[in-house]
Amino acid sequence: MAPPTADQVTTALGGVLDPEIKKPITDLGMVESVVVREDGVVAVRILLTVAGCPMKDTLRRDTTAAVSKLDGVTGVEIDLGVMSAEQRAALQTQLRGGVAEKEIPFSRADSLTKVFAIASGKGGVGKSSVTVNLAVAMARQGLSVGVLDADIYGHSIPAMFGVADERPTAVDDMIMPVPAHGVKVISIGMLKPKRDQVVAWRGPILDRALVQMLADVYWGDLDVLLLDLPPGTGDIAISVGQRLTSAEVIVVTTPQEAAAEVAERAGTMAQMVHQRVAGVVENMSFLPCPHCGPEHRIEIFGSGGGARVAETLSARLGYPIPLLGEIPLDERLRSGGDLGQPLALANPDTPAAQVLEGIAAKLGGKPRGLLGRQLGLSPAGR
Repeated sequence: MAPPTADQVTTALGGVLDPEIKKPITDLGMVESVVVREDGVVAVRILLTVAGCPMKDTLRRDTTAAVSKLDGVTGVEIDLGVMSAEQRAALQTQLRGGVAEKEIPFSRADSLTKVFAIASGKGGVGKSSVTVNLAVAMARQGLSVGVLDADIYGHSIPAMFGVADERPTAVDDMIMPVPAHGVKVISIGMLKPKRDQVVAWRGPILDRALVQMLADVYWGDLDVLLLDLPPGTGDIAISVGQRLTSAEVIVVTTPQEAAAEVAERAGTMAQMVHQRVAGVVENMSFLPCPHCGPEHRIEIFGSGGGARVAETLSARLGYPIPLLGEIPLDERLRSGGDLGQPLALANPDTPAAQVLEGIAAKLGGKPRGLLGRQLGLSPAGR
């Protein structure tokens, strides 16, 4: 029996639906090539929308089943690739009925804003506290700073800034961020009808919420944008990697061995989405002895976790990743977050605030340069 033609195979693939979008993969431009060999083996190359597509096994199984039903097919080979940024943009425009997505200013090649995604492998390591205090410290150093609370489920940034009950102003389709202690702040918590309303969204909606806070908010000319990511390596971390490819990741951990091991995964995630790790911050490093003074360190959560994460990620990713600082335990760091008065603002002379000031200077102190950036200029005609 003669093998099927490539057109027949393509027609059969029209019955395969993308598991998440629920449209034929042929209509979505996911079928890159179909090759039918003389021996009846059909090779199909399918482009996934994202590299870490959780439904790729389902897509592989459905494609194999659809092609195998054709007469003359002796075998099916599925090769999975990944769409380019341009192909994904075209798909998104298609899904929106031909309307292109609003532009994210920080994803432009000529953007001079430094974007840092604050990540952690697990919750409870003080990632949000670090984000808030770094933002305030950078603002105190004269930088224009924005904070985007990307922790959709566990948004705590508004309360830590003391603006939990504030609502952003909307100008037509443009959202104005809420100012707090010299920092521009936006959070999904500010966009909910009620403060106590629970957010129960899944992947695609989470991505749209992130895009809205990046594209619909008028951030102005920022020197630095900090994103407080949810703990772990889930949907938001992937979306940030896709939407803000130039963002650098800062990994927050505690000295504890278990926390450090999990934190390494957050750093490795950055490589998977082609982002660079800017450094590691060790929080809750030690308690300065109340009797002997700060030279006597009481290591409540162990020691060396931050250094280990930096060393491991440096070896794993192939470039030096610094330990940016070790923040000591200070009860005022916690209480300042509860009261909406960040430590870096309320008690800037404390040891913990001084470490945070030093980290802020390392990250924000370098001038925004043009090296390696495309300016969108073209030669003038002669």
